[in-house]
Amino acid sequence: MAEEKNGLIYKGHPLMRKDNLVYYGSMADTHIVMLQILETKTVNGEEIATKVSVQLQLTDPNARGRDRIVKKGEKAGLYTALDFGCVWLERALAGK
Repeated sequence: MAEEKNGLIYKGHPLMRKDNLVYYGSMADTHIVMLQILETKTVNGEEIATKVSVQLQLTDPNARGRDRIVKKGEKAGLYTALDFGCVWLERALAGK
């Protein structure tokens, strides 16, 4: 697998952001995690995520949109959501 030279890597998997969506994992794998920032608050002039939706999804392009979602939940804060998503992704890729 080719490594991305300029992208962010968290615990061995790439992170990609588009507006309020953060994708964690590689489309070359069987699963990815999608994090959607639902609410934010301003702290010292910076926007901080306070409510984040987490979804473990299949990367199969032939699956319908609704069938792609394996697990979903909501967490308080981006770090907590990413931590849960990381565990879900590792377990899914390990086949558990």
